[in-house]
Amino acid sequence: MQPPAKRVRLSREQRRRQLLDVAWQLVREEGSDALTLPRLSQEAAVAKPVVYDHFGTRNGLLIALHRDFDARQTEMIDAALEASGPTLEDRAKVIATSYVDCVLAQGREMPGVLAALAGSPELETVKRDYQLAFIEKCRRALAAFVGRRGIQPAGFWAMLGAANALSDAASTGEITAEQAQDELFETIVAMVDRSHP
Repeated sequence: MQPPAKRVRLSREQRRRQLLDVAWQLVREEGSDALTLPRLSQEAAVAKPVVYDHFGTRNGLLIALHRDFDARQTEMIDAALEASGPTLEDRAKVIATSYVDCVLAQGREMPGVLAALAGSPELETVKRDYQLAFIEKCRRALAAFVGRRGIQPAGFWAMLGAANALSDAASTGEITAEQAQDELFETIVAMVDRSHP
């Protein structure tokens, strides 16, 4: 007779990571509509109160997924910028490549999460915080190359809009990842070039 398997107790952070990983898998395999807290509890083989304790509501879980995606994207871009060369082309290439690669690495899951949260005030706050942080990151990364005219906020918002649209088009197969990266690279360089009189 086999002794019962010893249960391993996870730390709160480890449990949260496990739940997020299972949630991403559910969204990937069945879409965001399948993602509920009871279903996550079942798939992760944990008691419902554990899931509710971590996320509170379905929107809380979806927001956590969005933050998880943002954290990975930020980490990826930060590491790439740290390792990049010193030229404008180096920096623009890193921003363009990292942004598109991170969206593609998440596949079609992120649009489903965003669609499920559409209209949620919490989503708008989380999205805006991420957008502002990303724009500030780009402003700092490109600062050494900006001319006397500077780059107006509208330029950075246009760059971010292009990054999102190009990444989405690459994730649905309308264009290739390389085409998305190349076009975003050109957009960033042109934005900086316009800052020179």
